[in-house]
Amino acid sequence: MPGRELGRTGLTLPRVGLGTWRRFDLPAGREHLAREIVRLALDHGVRVFDTAPVYGRSEGVLARALGADRQRAFVATKIWADTPAAGRRQFEHQLDLFDGRVDLLQLHHLIGWQVHAPWLERERERGRIGALGLTYWRDHAFGGGTAAELEQAMRTGVFDAVQIPLNPRERDVEERLLPLARELDLGVLVMRPFAEGGLLGRKPDPRRLAEAGCAEPSEALLRWGLSDPRVHVTLPATISPAHLLANIAAGSALELTDRQRTAITELFG
Repeated sequence: MPGRELGRTGLTLPRVGLGTWRRFDLPAGREHLAREIVRLALDHGVRVFDTAPVYGRSEGVLARALGADRQRAFVATKIWADTPAAGRRQFEHQLDLFDGRVDLLQLHHLIGWQVHAPWLERERERGRIGALGLTYWRDHAFGGGTAAELEQAMRTGVFDAVQIPLNPRERDVEERLLPLARELDLGVLVMRPFAEGGLLGRKPDPRRLAEAGCAEPSEALLRWGLSDPRVHVTLPATISPAHLLANIAAGSALELTDRQRTAITELFG
């Protein structure tokens, strides 16, 4: 699967990763599903695995699914805490889960980013964190910060990447955040490429979809996001082997032309 350099980190990562929200929050008796999908993902070139301590059991399930293959993966997880003490407790647990290192540690929805930044920078210098990031859904989501606050944090020089929603229905980030990320040479990871599945429920005219160069809605949506030159990695969540392979194929396809991308916007926007 082709890759793109993740901003100033210098890392080239495959363009389709694997999200775990809702999909990896599995009871112990079903964790084998996560092991199977992680092994399949790694065998087909997926490296980026995104999780968070607020995704139920997902962090631990992902860690156990990676097992001895941990070093083949680029693990992106998050801190969701108001105080440095609470954030450090989450981080120490993550170090235990992921063999002493987090490849990308993100401050979830900007919660407490000012108080966490100093100690996170020190941990990056120690090598226990590879890169620092921010995630943002929308203004005041889950008590998080605003787009203006995200811009402020991005400009500090502390952070290496941002994770933001982008799909034909959610395009607010195109106006200011994506241009700023490019200006600052920050990596961009895309959450919600299918709008939490909401866009997959649509049944666009197959002829019009084919005219846009795509065979399936999921392919169209992933290629739509990845065809934005400011986007580095997209993170669809799945526990289905068939869906995973389809997502990987979409990430390996040619980028859409501007005309094709406009057509997909009209079909799904």
